Amino acid sequence: MARVVIDVMLKPEILDPQGKAVEGALSRLGLAAVTSVRQGKTFTLELAGDVDDTTLAHLHTLAATLLSNPVIEDYVIREVTA
Repeated sequence: MARVVIDVMLKPEILDPQGKAVEGALSRLGLAAVTSVRQGKTFTLELAGDVDDTTLAHLHTLAATLLSNPVIEDYVIREVTA
């Protein structure tokens, strides 16, 4: 069994109003050390079996067509251990 995490984030050139709102709240809470916040989504998938090249190709198709909007978002796929 494998566990895969797909992180989806807005591309750097896309404005992130939710991230800016969190950034402002952190400043008001006295956490001035935080200089920037970007909001994103994380998907954790449990897979039967190992992640081979075919499975990885399917995961990229899933991430690019269902989990993200490739016009405004980038994604990263990573396999994690328990």
